[in-house]
Amino acid sequence: MWPVMPRLSVGTVQADAIFASELQRGDELSADQVRQAVAEAIHAFGCSGCAGRVAQEFGDHPETAVIRMRWARAVAREAIADSVPEPGPQADAGALLIVLPWPPAEQTSSPREAMA
Repeated sequence: MWPVMPRLSVGTVQADAIFASELQRGDELSADQVRQAVAEAIHAFGCSGCAGRVAQEFGDHPETAVIRMRWARAVAREAIADSVPEPGPQADAGALLIVLPWPPAEQTSSPREAMA
């Protein structure tokens, strides 16, 4: 029998990666810095490794982990909002929005390695 793997939203994966990263709450962060830190954390630990670090911290220090996760989720929300393009005046209301994979393909050699 195959294990059941829940589907995680992009925001959840990013929040876990921010939580696992070396970013700090007091840092003045641009959206590019956040995206870079997310990419580095996912490259270093993988998506499940970031989630594992979150779980470990919640087990060891739940009172501080809650505060860090609230911050990480807010930072992830802002980074996602900054990365979604605004439709231009020529945008057709019936047109499809094409979403490219993140991070850009040139930063990783394969999608499987990006998730490892």
